[in-house]
Amino acid sequence: MKPDSKKPAPKEIPTTIKGVRDIMGETYYNYQGFFEKAQEIAVYYGFRPIEMPILEQVELYNRGIGEGTDIMDKEMYSLKTKGGDHLALRPEGTAGIVRAYIEHGMQSEPQPVMLYYYGPFFRHDKPQRGRYRELRQFGLEILGSPKSIADALIISTTYTVLKAMGATGATVDINSMGDKESRTLYTKALTGYYKKFVNQLPVVDRNRLKTNPLRILDSKEPKTIEINVNAPDALSYLNPVSKKHFKEVLEFLDEMEIPYRINKNLVRGLDYYTHTVFEIFEEQTDELVSPLTIAAGGRYDNLAKSLGYKKELPGVGVGIGVDRVLEASWCKHLSPKIIKKPKFCFIQLGFDAKLKSLSILEILREAKIPIQQSLSKDSLGAQLGIAEKLGVPYTLIFGQKEALDKTVIVRDMNTRSQEIIPIEKLAQYLKHIK
Repeated sequence: MKPDSKKPAPKEIPTTIKGVRDIMGETYYNYQGFFEKAQEIAVYYGFRPIEMPILEQVELYNRGIGEGTDIMDKEMYSLKTKGGDHLALRPEGTAGIVRAYIEHGMQSEPQPVMLYYYGPFFRHDKPQRGRYRELRQFGLEILGSPKSIADALIISTTYTVLKAMGATGATVDINSMGDKESRTLYTKALTGYYKKFVNQLPVVDRNRLKTNPLRILDSKEPKTIEINVNAPDALSYLNPVSKKHFKEVLEFLDEMEIPYRINKNLVRGLDYYTHTVFEIFEEQTDELVSPLTIAAGGRYDNLAKSLGYKKELPGVGVGIGVDRVLEASWCKHLSPKIIKKPKFCFIQLGFDAKLKSLSILEILREAKIPIQQSLSKDSLGAQLGIAEKLGVPYTLIFGQKEALDKTVIVRDMNTRSQEIIPIEKLAQYLKHIK
């Protein structure tokens, strides 16, 4: 009699890979609720949706993000197809947005183009609190405007989204890299400074000195942190144009009463950043736990040219870390709401009116009245032309006189009739327009 044959070992049941998750049950609805709220706020401020592919050509990130960054050096998932294509799972959204703008001829649309997006992104990072290898971001981008109000609008909209989710004590850290000229001078000064300490720098930062000195400023190495205390700061190398841009951004934030602190070591070391850079940190609830960055972004006027576009394309954007927001102790879990199509276009004239414009938009948002707007435009004709192209039935006109009188002109685009409405009664008046 033959001995029993050895039974095959039971197969292991496949499980999720490290750093990714199944999202289901209440957690699924939490993500859906966040997106619906963020989308709703974005629409109120005049942003339109876009969804980019998860797979892009590796060259898009090679050119856009640049060498010496953690994303390119360690974090990006890349693959070669059977057909020989070299592709990457998208690690961030901005390069894909600019690629889409160029590819689909968005420069022929009314400028600036304001877009929002949401979805998964992929980075081979060490999984830890609020950080996954498949992460979810909500992004906002304004392309086609070099104006400081575009920077302020991105920060203001982001701050509003975070407040709506419960982040009442969030902190905005802000700095300026200046334009290309200013950034070049600053990088040269920074390189000279670090060369004095080259023998004290850890290997990782010594390598960054050759490829991307700016990245040394946000190094996590203890010795480098000591050296960074006396490093040159970017603000000292801003030319007059860059100083004016940054000053205006801060004036807008002051007008909107958004708390901020200037962080001279904040650089956002990706190659495409110019002028304004910022990060928003969660409110501190535990002194023993370091606060997490829940949103970050800035201006990227050089990105399009690095991708091969012949013209300069000014742009500014932000990415919100949705995982980090939803896992925070202060986060509200909101139910989805229906998005309304705006029927009002907000038009402003003059700098005094611009300064107060964001406050009026906030009044309308709180009253759940979505609008279209083109705050970076200056002339009445250009803004009315955009309103006509968008097919919006009413325009809200806010000029220097209205800023002094605290009124807004409401114009019917079909009949050309108009009414002068006090700001404090504007929301109530608009709600009764059919």
